[in-house]
Amino acid sequence: MMSASTDSLPQKNLQFHTHVFDDGNPLAQRNTKRAVILTAVMMVIEITAGYAFGSMALLADGWHMSSHVLALGLALLAYIFARKYAADSRFAFGTWKIEILGGYTSAILLVLVALAMLVQSVQRIVEPLPIHYNEAIAVGILGLLVNVVCAWLLKGGEHGHHHHHHHGAAHDHHHEYQHDHGGQDLNLRSAYMHVIADAATSVLAIVALVCGKFWGADWLDPVMGIVGAMLITFWAIGLIRASGRVLLDAEMDAPVVDEIREVIEKDAKDLQLQIGDLHVWRVGKDKYACIVGIVTASDITPQDVRRMLSVHDELVHITVEINRPQHGAGSDGKNERYAG
Repeated sequence: MMSASTDSLPQKNLQFHTHVFDDGNPLAQRNTKRAVILTAVMMVIEITAGYAFGSMALLADGWHMSSHVLALGLALLAYIFARKYAADSRFAFGTWKIEILGGYTSAILLVLVALAMLVQSVQRIVEPLPIHYNEAIAVGILGLLVNVVCAWLLKGGEHGHHHHHHHGAAHDHHHEYQHDHGGQDLNLRSAYMHVIADAATSVLAIVALVCGKFWGADWLDPVMGIVGAMLITFWAIGLIRASGRVLLDAEMDAPVVDEIREVIEKDAKDLQLQIGDLHVWRVGKDKYACIVGIVTASDITPQDVRRMLSVHDELVHITVEINRPQHGAGSDGKNERYAG
């Protein structure tokens, strides 16, 4: 917390200034680790059994699960590195975006998984292969059970700690935006999407195999594969867009931006001020930093603006610059800055 002219900020206060804005998600990290181990064990069992018994169904599902082991492992590494480098001064606003980068990369892997499913399904339509229904159904059910357990673990890693005081017209929309983007652990969401995608494809496969076994609808198995691939792609694109917005700081349409403008402009006429510059970006799951430039001839101080914005405790790093217009020829405008 400091107030000074723009060319001089007191260094004695900077040593107490922290840029660690996100406390991580230890529970999600532990549960993701458990899901990785469980999925990896299942993968090894299926691949080993597939080679031992000459089962293509077991082999295919085992290698398919390897992609999810990779994605879950990526999510786990993102948590580990984010915590490991939390105090590293090279990261201007903390390491939280390591988790977002993990989620973004995992979402791209999900698209690749969907593409592989699509290609394989089309090949099965063009060149049908004999299906060992009993074995394939058993594999599908076993894989589904593993996915259900992993999904339960990852769902347990979610924790809500949003206790913000929001005021103004954007209140309801802010909560909707938090539900879609701001309040979620996108790294955990990416891992969860991989597990849910695998579970969904298992359900579709089981339905198709049962129909094929009892009613001879062999064509339904690859068709369900195509449906599953399209569903996974839809989920993955949503995750890519959500994580990409955070990585590119493309969230100036977030409700918190309108709320900042609303708080400042509420007294704009009385204080004779206007917002000359405003930048807002996310530095945690539901935490934001902002730079706001105020143009005014009044005697308002940066600390006054800070107090105005304090009603929004999701703003954890605020820099305020007051720009005083020049008064007559030869006089210099006076600038003041507050960062905290």
